[in-house]
Amino acid sequence: MTLTPLRWGSHELSLLISLDPDGPARLLAAGEAAGLPDPGREPDLCARLARRALPLVEIQTVGSGRSGTSGKRHVDGALARGLRCTGHEEDEDEGVRTLRVRMADDTTRLRVTAVYRLRPGLPVLHTEAHVENEGDSPVTLEYVSSLALSNLARHLPAGERWEDGLSLWLAANPWSGEFRWSRATLAERGLYDVGMVAYGQTGSKNRVAVTSTGSWSSSEYLPMGCLEETATGRALLWQIEHNGSWHAELGDRFDDVYLTLSGPTDREHQWRRRLAPGDSFRTVPAALAVVPEGGLEAAVGALTTHRRATRRPHPDLEQLPVVFNDFMNSLMGEPSTRALLPLVDAAAAAGAEVFCIDAGWFDAEPPRTVGPGGVPGWWDAVGEWEEAEPRFPGGLGEVIDRIREAGMVPGLWLEPEVVGVRGAVAAALPDEAFFRRDGVRVVEWGRNQLDLRHPAARAHLDGVVDRLVRDYGVGYLKLDYNIDIGAGTDGPDGTDSPGDGLLGHNRAHLDWLDGVLDRHPGLVLESCAAGGSRTDHAILSRLPIHSVTDQQDFRLLPAVAAAAPTAVTPEQGAVWAYPQAEHTEAELGMVLVSAMLGRVHLSGRPDLLARDRMALVCEALATYKSYRHLLPNARPHWPLGLPGWRDGWLALALSADDGTTLLALWRRDGAPEAVTVPLAGGRPRVLFEAGERTRLDWDEGGSTLRVGLPIEGSAVLIALDPAESA
Repeated sequence: MTLTPLRWGSHELSLLISLDPDGPARLLAAGEAAGLPDPGREPDLCARLARRALPLVEIQTVGSGRSGTSGKRHVDGALARGLRCTGHEEDEDEGVRTLRVRMADDTTRLRVTAVYRLRPGLPVLHTEAHVENEGDSPVTLEYVSSLALSNLARHLPAGERWEDGLSLWLAANPWSGEFRWSRATLAERGLYDVGMVAYGQTGSKNRVAVTSTGSWSSSEYLPMGCLEETATGRALLWQIEHNGSWHAELGDRFDDVYLTLSGPTDREHQWRRRLAPGDSFRTVPAALAVVPEGGLEAAVGALTTHRRATRRPHPDLEQLPVVFNDFMNSLMGEPSTRALLPLVDAAAAAGAEVFCIDAGWFDAEPPRTVGPGGVPGWWDAVGEWEEAEPRFPGGLGEVIDRIREAGMVPGLWLEPEVVGVRGAVAAALPDEAFFRRDGVRVVEWGRNQLDLRHPAARAHLDGVVDRLVRDYGVGYLKLDYNIDIGAGTDGPDGTDSPGDGLLGHNRAHLDWLDGVLDRHPGLVLESCAAGGSRTDHAILSRLPIHSVTDQQDFRLLPAVAAAAPTAVTPEQGAVWAYPQAEHTEAELGMVLVSAMLGRVHLSGRPDLLARDRMALVCEALATYKSYRHLLPNARPHWPLGLPGWRDGWLALALSADDGTTLLALWRRDGAPEAVTVPLAGGRPRVLFEAGERTRLDWDEGGSTLRVGLPIEGSAVLIALDPAESA
């Protein structure tokens, strides 16, 4: 192997790439510039790294498959190993540096380009790959990586096994229990050094694989993971930036560890793409944060900055208005003029600035009608999105006008991507406008799935949105999505596989969202998918507010709220606050604090609260408005560690640019009365509490804060001001 090294990047993050004119380019190492090996001074080390390194892009095709003892792993694709490097280019646009490394396969005449981007001062690599067929014959792709990175154990001390020295963080993401991060060594995850390299093998045939199939991108796991050196805290955190199927795997190769990230694959997702001569394919993007210390928390901070830098600007991201939504522990899908008007008045009195009418406003079924599967009667008839006259005798406009007169922006709930099987829209649109398999419309829970590649499907949704904005003057739309349509669609004609049909729809969906916001730049679109089942940066880079969970129990909600900033920036993460008449003061404090370091989604029954309880809600929202301007630049950290589902004490801190630290603490049932929090900053003060007074004992020299909450099931919000102003 000819080692022609290229060092590219910045002080914070650089790449060492082997540009072999007789073979594929390979990414030997990634990390801070000072930590990369020097090919001139360390040629033997670089040669070892090159032997272990994968091609920049792993590709498997029907006609070539894989070579070697790969097992189920997506490495050692025969075509990828046969690539040769043909050159590279670098450019810079508005501070963003881009590197393109080109490779070619002489047999098929595929041209493969790895694309890397870096932003100034940020240790985050953005990456994707392009494949073009310049040959005379079609080639069917089965797998193309967005990132392939090897030599992840290179920093471990001599004699330390990678199976013990490297830990892998993964985040299970169950419905109503989202963001469940756990850490385990690679051995504990089932990946071991089996000793076979000494016998001429590449390593074990095993892998740690995390995958998601279908249109819910995060219904089982977040499209994220973090590899961390157990002893030092050096960490590599990734996110796959896609709103559909994805795959990540870690495996061993030549006594080291590799990582590959991708969108859909043939083996996991029924994805194949046939590239005819002249056709091209682009992988889903991925991002990689690499930090020399600080572990997962430091890497989350870097990725938070990346998320902010790569999303669509929107006024909502700066204003952070308080949203009232009538669903959660409130009307629960049964809105009407009679039920809504008291809530409108109560929400305005509490300080809400947006009022969103949730599901059911279009439902002409008798109240409490139960349809298929125990869901509301409208469930399998949605799609027209016309107001239900029985619910609004004076018209929906009467309620909308009342919202506007109360000084709030009116909003409505939509589930745009689905059409009920017994609705008029299902009969009006052509079969080609829906997901199909074997020529039959796919049905999931009484719904068909629109295929937004089809102009009739897109025209239908554009007409709905434009009509609601025009006729009702809504400034807010909650876009929900409550089914997972599976592997995909094999229609229309020319779709190569169900997985490829889903990928095309995923991309068309993002294009549709961009089109809506281009036409209505002031309109706020909220992302929701059965709570947090579509928590991915593809969606979050476009929509300014995201519903993180459907959790209805205020005692369980803090574990979700405290961990949400690992995947959602604080200024986008909407958390429910649903006060009830039966709540004690302390319980009401827990209800409210859970939402106060993100976006406040007020719900519940403020119209039924006693005067003193309503005063607490008003106080909480007024307090929130006094500091919410700090959230769009704040970085999250977890002074008590990432929250476990049953932890007694939970903590989330946000550090703002002006030096202020905001700290939320929750004491759950069974937890001791006091906790010591390691935290630097100025002298603390209570921003919001309910129930008995919080006890604070600040040890400035030791940078610790001891907090006492006398009542189980209570919470407090604390500010640590900048030291010079304390």
